[in-house]
Amino acid sequence: MTIRLPEPGGTTREYRPRAEPLALSASGPLTSRTVFSAAHVVADPYADTTPDSPAAVDWDATLAFRRHLWSHGLGVAEAMDTAQRGMGLDWAGAAELIRRSAAEAHSVGGRIACGVGTDQLTGPAGLPEIRAAYEEQLAVVEESGAQAVLMASRALAAAASGPEDYLDLYGHLLRQAGEPVILHWLGPMFDPALHGYWGTADLDAATETFLDVIAAHPDKVDGIKVSLLDARREVELRRRLPEGVRCYTGDDFHYPELIAGDEQGFSHALLGIFDPLGPLAAEAVRILDTGDAEAFRKALDPTVALSRHLFEPPTRFYKTGVVFLAWLAGHQDHFTMVGGLQSARSLPHLARAYELADGLGLFPDPARAESRMRALLTVQGVPQ
Repeated sequence: MTIRLPEPGGTTREYRPRAEPLALSASGPLTSRTVFSAAHVVADPYADTTPDSPAAVDWDATLAFRRHLWSHGLGVAEAMDTAQRGMGLDWAGAAELIRRSAAEAHSVGGRIACGVGTDQLTGPAGLPEIRAAYEEQLAVVEESGAQAVLMASRALAAAASGPEDYLDLYGHLLRQAGEPVILHWLGPMFDPALHGYWGTADLDAATETFLDVIAAHPDKVDGIKVSLLDARREVELRRRLPEGVRCYTGDDFHYPELIAGDEQGFSHALLGIFDPLGPLAAEAVRILDTGDAEAFRKALDPTVALSRHLFEPPTRFYKTGVVFLAWLAGHQDHFTMVGGLQSARSLPHLARAYELADGLGLFPDPARAESRMRALLTVQGVPQ
């Protein structure tokens, strides 16, 4: 049986869903790479909210999805932009998410790293206020027992007068951190308010400032997470890192080649696309653990088309596709997002995401995914 999928411009086409999911082997630990999946939050669809209300989260479903990722050997990158940080999830919600997820991680033995930012600042702020905001969030993450990810700050991007302000503030935070952190460089394609981060729009000059921060405190930096969607720049950057500092790729366009690496090194991973790809991604890395880079690429390369589709401009709305696929896969019972962000992508975009994900065999129950897709299309006026 076929399903009728909408195209841009009002036309439709027929697609025949696959009958069986991708066959994967048993889960096991990942040994050659450290791999984090950023994870989405599941909204409470019964909460009486508006787009301006604090996020209403279904905690049971949210934590169940994290257990799903841990069960496949992946770490969880919590309260990052994939969890709609700054796009529906405020600091109060993020703090609760961090505490709950960290406690769950400790109970099941899962690895977790949590985002530290300044999003409790809701208006213009000076550097002292920005530093205090970072300190507050760092304390919450460290008290939870999770690893800290120092995220890029919209407030700092607006307030900093140049690279010196970044060097001073990050130096202060790294000296204060109890354990090595991950530094996160998020590009403006993910958040336009971060344009000119590290004190300049010149990426070469920004890279030098970034490296200066790391060089001054290499013992306090576990690694860096780079989300610039520029594979060449990431490779050049990772080759210049001090010994012992890892590069966690955040490049959702080029991750197979960056994780596979070359004769001079490789990237670990902290990726939003691994939210929908979790089991398949873990399987590919277990193949890489055996030293078979060619088979790893054969397993993971076909997923890039889906990732590029989900992360197409405006890139920051990739979260809609991630949650949509979680619904189709049966990880949640509805396609509702905090802040109403389920409306951020078009129906043809979602239909193509379904087709690509189904083609990869990502849905544990293809018939359920097809039924849910048909229901959505019917509600949206696409005849079946």
